[in-house]
This record gives sequence, C-alpha cells and structure tokens, in this order.
Amino acid sequence: MNLTPDQIPIQLGPLTLNATLVFTWFVMGLLTLVSWWVTRKLSASTQISPGQNLLEVLVLGISQQIRDISNQESEPYLPFVGTLFVFIAASNLLSILPGYQPPTGSLSTTAALAICVFVAIPLFGIRRQGWRSYLKQYVEPTPIMLPFNLISDVSRIISLAVRLFGNVMSGTMIVAILLSIAPLIFPVVMQMLGLLTGMIQAYIFAVLAMVFIAAATEAQTSAGAEERGSDGT
Repeated sequence: MNLTPDQIPIQLGPLTLNATLVFTWFVMGLLTLVSWWVTRKLSASTQISPGQNLLEVLVLGISQQIRDISNQESEPYLPFVGTLFVFIAASNLLSILPGYQPPTGSLSTTAALAICVFVAIPLFGIRRQGWRSYLKQYVEPTPIMLPFNLISDVSRIISLAVRLFGNVMSGTMIVAILLSIAPLIFPVVMQMLGLLTGMIQAYIFAVLAMVFIAAATEAQTSAGAEERGSDGT
C-alpha cells in the first residue's frame, strides 16, 4: 500500500514522474478548462447558464465567508482564498475517478499550499498596515515576544500542512483497507464519506488561511477605528 502519491511512479515517455506531480497538473489543467468554459459567455441578464449560476453561487459564498471572518471587504482576498478552496476541493472530489490519487494526500503538496499562506500573510498585512506597523506587532508588548511570535507563525503553517495531509491520507488508507475486506459494500460508503470529508477539509483550510490573514490585517482596522474615535471626541 502506498501511503502517499509521492511513492507512485508514472512513466510519461522518457520522463518518470510521481503521481503527485502528474495529478496536480491534471487538476490545474482541468480547472483551467472548466474556468474557460464557464466564463466564455458570461451574461448579465436573468437567463444565465448553469455553469455561470454555479460560479456565482461559489464566488458569493466565499466572499460572504471572507467578510464574516475578517469584517473587511472580500475583494483583496477572494482570488487567493478562493483558489485555495477550489483547488483543494477539486483535488479531493476527483478521487472518485479510478486510478486517481489526490495530490493533497502528499505532504509536499500540502506543505506547498501552507507555504503560500505563510507568504500571503505578511504580504496582505504589510499592504494594509505598512511594513512598520506590521512588524511592530512581533515585538508587542515587549521585544522578548519576537521569537515566540515567529514560532507561533511557523507552527500554524505546519499545522495547516499536516492537518490536510493527515486527513486525506487517512481517508485513502481506510478505503484501501476496507476494499480488501469487503470489496462490494464498505468502500462505496467510505468513498461518499471521503468526498464529504474532502469538501470539509478544503473549507477548513481556506477558513484557517483567512483567519490568519485577518489576524495580520485587523490591527490596522482597530487602529483606524480608535483614531476616528479620538478625532470625534
């Protein structure tokens, strides 16, 4: 039993790649084609295609979640957080295809996604607060807190990667074990539960990413509110 798609070699002509790379590019290519197909004839009328309707529901739903979490407008964060959710959800849902191995079952993929979040947090924070105000948070209330704040940031990113990897990998292992025990009954049930779990994991990853980003940008919002309050008095 392969615990991760990193251990599954796939021969593509003269190249030998692992399943993680192959299926990651497969998901990316599929999402690109679907995005082109859905957006090629967008309409502002009341008569819209099912694809556009689904796209609008998805975008509005993610936007509302971002506003609820951050108490900010969703536009700056929607492309990043929405891409995380769609990629992870698609990677997990496609596990219904025979022979497919979700790339999110590889620690290298989940670590790469977590690193993207790790880089995005200071970028969004600095863009909203300025680099002085953002970096100042790491030495408050005392400079002694600097290493602890840095460790906290790193540990949160590690937990993001390990959580997603562990849940996807464990679901794949359980299905494989049940397939060897009762190949006609349990795998179907577990596959359905696996799809549900995959969607939940995509939602959790995107929400946690937004929570971390909101934490990096909320200081500026609070400071602005306090400044407006003092001006009013």
